[in-house]
Amino acid sequence: MKTPKGHRLCPVRAQRRRTSVLVFLFVVSLIPTRPFLGPPAQAQNPSTTAAATTSEVFRLERVSVEGGAELITVHAKLSGLETSASAAEASQWVPMVTVLRDTLGDSSPENDRLRYVWPLTYTRPTMRQRFLGAIPFLYARVGNKKHVSDKAPPPVMDLAAPDRDVWNRIFWTALQSLLLDPYGTPVKASTRSYRQNVSDYRKAHIIRALSVLSLYQAIQGGDGGEGRGPNVRPAFTESELAEIQARLLLTDKTFGGLIDNLQLARYSDKSSTSALDERGHNWELLRQRAEAESLYFEPLQMPDGSTTHALLWVAREDLEKNQSRQYVKRFLNIECPWTDKQLKNWRGHVETRYFDSESRPVSPDEPGARAVEMIPLALYGLDHPKIPILLVDFRDGLNPKKREMSRRVLQDVTRNVLSLSRFGDVPYFLGRTVFDFVTGRRGMDVNQPSRLRTYSQLKLLLALNQSLDSELREEIGNRAEKVSLNPFENDLKAEARVARQQYAALLKYARSPKGLPAMLGRDRRAELVAHKHEKVERALFRLANILSFGKYTHREKDSPEIEARLDISRRLDYHTRFLRQVAQSSPQIDVVWNLEDVNRSLRFIAEHGSEADSRAISATAEIFSRTQDNETRRTCLESLSRIDNPKARKELIRISQNTDLDPAWKQLITSYLHSPKRMEPLAASDATTRANGSAQQ
Repeated sequence: MKTPKGHRLCPVRAQRRRTSVLVFLFVVSLIPTRPFLGPPAQAQNPSTTAAATTSEVFRLERVSVEGGAELITVHAKLSGLETSASAAEASQWVPMVTVLRDTLGDSSPENDRLRYVWPLTYTRPTMRQRFLGAIPFLYARVGNKKHVSDKAPPPVMDLAAPDRDVWNRIFWTALQSLLLDPYGTPVKASTRSYRQNVSDYRKAHIIRALSVLSLYQAIQGGDGGEGRGPNVRPAFTESELAEIQARLLLTDKTFGGLIDNLQLARYSDKSSTSALDERGHNWELLRQRAEAESLYFEPLQMPDGSTTHALLWVAREDLEKNQSRQYVKRFLNIECPWTDKQLKNWRGHVETRYFDSESRPVSPDEPGARAVEMIPLALYGLDHPKIPILLVDFRDGLNPKKREMSRRVLQDVTRNVLSLSRFGDVPYFLGRTVFDFVTGRRGMDVNQPSRLRTYSQLKLLLALNQSLDSELREEIGNRAEKVSLNPFENDLKAEARVARQQYAALLKYARSPKGLPAMLGRDRRAELVAHKHEKVERALFRLANILSFGKYTHREKDSPEIEARLDISRRLDYHTRFLRQVAQSSPQIDVVWNLEDVNRSLRFIAEHGSEADSRAISATAEIFSRTQDNETRRTCLESLSRIDNPKARKELIRISQNTDLDPAWKQLITSYLHSPKRMEPLAASDATTRANGSAQQ
C-alpha cells in the first residue's frame, strides 16, 4: 500500500529533530538511549504550516439578508467521508459554520456587529435522544437524528449579548439547587444528567466551530475565500476573528460572557499560544515514549499542517524479535504488544509500508525497498493539558471508554447520589483536590478534564484528512463513536447530512420577511435598551428575561430613526474601543500608532460628546499624557471639553494641575473649563507656536 500523502511514517527510533516549541526542555534527550540504527528521518514539527490550496479545503459563501445584514458561511470539502458508495455525495461541499454580521446596510466596518454563530452540525435532539439523555449513568450514543426540522437551526450563542449565557447559567444552577434537587435522588440525578449532556453537546460543537474557523484563518490568510486582491474585503477582520474565537472559548468559563471586548484579542492569542505549547509538549512526550518502546510514531495533520493527533504502529516482524523485551506503558496506557497473542494472530487492519536498508520510508519502486507489515495500536490526542490522551485502542475498545467515563462517573456518584459538594464538604474537597493533583501531575489518564476538545477535533480530522487509508479511517470513526458518552451525538456522515439540511432551513429562514429580517429588527430594538435606560432599569429587564425563561425581552419601540441611532452608537463603541487599545498599548504612541487614525477617533468622540461614556474619557486623557504630538494633544482636550460628563471636567482639571505641563496647554484648558458650553478653541497654529516657544525658553 502507498505511503499516505502529507506526512511520512518513519521509525521513531530514527527521529532526532526536536520540536522548536520545547527544544530547550529536551536537550538531554538528544543523547540516544539505544544503538543508532541509521540516519535520522526528518521529524514533523507540529507547529509548521503545510501549503494548502483554499479551493481544495474551504470556500466562503455570503448571502445578503433583507434589512442590512449578511450570512457568512464557511463550507468544507469533507473528502475524508468519501467511500466507493458515497463518492458523489462526499465530493460536495458541506456547510460547517455560519455567522450573521449586521452591517446596517452599508459597507463601513465601523458600525458592523457580529451576531449569531451557527455550527450547522449542531441540531435540536430528538425526543428519544432527550429522554435517554436524562437517564443517569447512561454513557453511550443512542443513534443518529434521521429527520431535521424545517425550523431555523439553533445558534450556539449571540456574540452581541455574551452576558446572556452567564445569567442563564446562574439562573438554572439556582433553579436546580433550590427547586429540583429537594425532590430526591431520582429527579436530581435525571435533571443534572440531562443538563450535563446538553452542556457537553453544545460545547463539542462550539469546539468544532472553533477548529473550522481556525483552519479557515490559517489556510485563507484572510482573503475572504474569493481570491486575493486589494479590493477584496476579507470575510472576517483580525479583530472579528479574535472576537469570535475568544467568545466561543469563554463559553466554558462561568463568567466568560462578562469579559470586556478589549481583552478578547489578548485572550485569543494567549489560548492559541497555550494550545501550541501543549501540542508540542505532548508531541515530543509521545514520540519519546514510542521511541523507547520500539514503536512507530505517525503524526496526523490537519489541512493547515498542524498536528493534533498521532498514531502508534508496531511492525509485525518486531513481534517475534521483542518477545522478551521489557515494556513500560507510562503515558502510552496500552498493554504490552510483545506478549499479546491477539497481535500474533491479528485479523484487523494492516498496512504495508516500504523502508530502505537504513529504515527510511521509501516508495515501493525504490531499489532495495523492504516491505514491512504495520499494525495500528492506538490513536492519541495532543491538544490536552500535560499528557497525550488515549482516544482509540485498536485491541481494547473498553480501555479509552473507561478512561473517558472515569471523571463523569466520579462526578455523578458524588454529586447526584451522595450529594457531596466541594464547597459544603471539607473532607471531600481536600480528598478530591489531592486526587486530582496526583493523577494530573503523574500523567495518569484517568479522571482528566473533559476530552470533548480532542474528540471533536478528531471528527474534523477524519472528515478533512485524505491521507488516511479509507478502511483505517472507517475503523477509527467507528471506535471513536463507541467511546462517546453523549446520547445527543450523531456520527460523521449523519452530521454532514444534518449540516446540509440545516443550512437549507437557515437560508429559507433568512429569505422570509417574518424570519431572520424580523429577528434582526427585534435584536436592534433590544440593542438600543443599553443606550436609553440606566443600569438599574437594565438589571430589572434582565431579571424579567431570566424569570420568563427568555420569553420576555425588553425592546424599544420601532421607529424610522433606529438605524441612524444604532449607526452612531456602534461607531462610538468602535472608536472608543480603538482609543482604549491605544491608551493601553506601548507608551510610545507616536511611534506605534498612526496618529491620523487616533485623531480621527478623537474627533468622532468630540462630535458625539453627549453620548460618550467614562471609558472614552479615561482613554482620551491617557492618550494626552502619552503623546508629544501637538495636534493630537489639542484634539484630546477638545474631545474632553465636549463630553457631557462630570468625569471629563475632572480629567481636564487633573491635566491642568500637572506641574510639567506647558503654560500654553494650561491656558487652553482654562478656556475650556470656564466656558459653560464649548468655547471656540485657539487656532492650531497658535497653540503649536506657544508650546514650541515655551519649550525653547
